[in-house]
Amino acid sequence: MLRLATLSLLILYPIAWFAPLMRAGLLPIFGLSEISVITGLQSLWKSDVFLALVVTAFALFAPYLKTIGTALIQWNLLDPRVQPVLTILGKLAMADIFLIALYITLAKGIAYATIETAWGLYLFTLCILASILLGYLTERQSKSKDTPV
Repeated sequence: MLRLATLSLLILYPIAWFAPLMRAGLLPIFGLSEISVITGLQSLWKSDVFLALVVTAFALFAPYLKTIGTALIQWNLLDPRVQPVLTILGKLAMADIFLIALYITLAKGIAYATIETAWGLYLFTLCILASILLGYLTERQSKSKDTPV
């Protein structure tokens, strides 16, 4: 069951990257543009390459690499001693959710901007939290196998 849940994240992450995180616009009468992880990254690459690299690492590579590493441990293809590194990758990925929440809070403080959260934000958050939980359960399972009976 753990393996299936972990492998499902490899499908859900790309969906979450393209799903709308929020809808934003200048006053509701002008319409709202949907913003996803990918469209946000596209905008960043045009304006701030360094920040785009950092966000790409946190939003795309960190969670996906952690999930791949967790799956490899579950299938006994990677040494479980790598688990602390995967835990750090999970924490880096969670930083992305904090940044999105911060941007929404700041934008809502602007009188003429309209921000609405969309289903992709919840899916992306669910993927990150599920990855952290699956990593924890995998680590516990690995430790219980190492414990002599």
